[in-house]
Amino acid sequence: QVQLVESGGGLVQAGGSLRLSCAASGSIFKINGMGWYRQTPGKQRELVAAITSGGSTNYADFVKGRFTISRDNAKNTVTLQMNSLNPEDTAVYYCNAHVLDTVLVGRNYWGQGTQVTVSS
Repeated sequence: QVQLVESGGGLVQAGGSLRLSCAASGSIFKINGMGWYRQTPGKQRELVAAITSGGSTNYADFVKGRFTISRDNAKNTVTLQMNSLNPEDTAVYYCNAHVLDTVLVGRNYWGQGTQVTVSS
């Protein structure tokens, strides 16, 4: 079993910053891609940013230049630094990881979600 635990959500004023962190633990052999998604009521979950094990990154257009994703492969963590937040960024943010476990089975895992609220 693999668990993803997120932290760092909360309430911030428009223009402010938040930093989300996600730590993976359990029967991990290797973590391939990691990323952050977000979801608002009535809408599908959407990709915010992703990062490969080699450090290549991919961002949704609506966060380019404002958000930065990074990871620490030794600690199995991924971080999302969010700057210049606006009310449209309000959502539940989910950590995602594609994990190869200790019996070499690959699976996609999700964190429990952390609420980010940006007030105007």
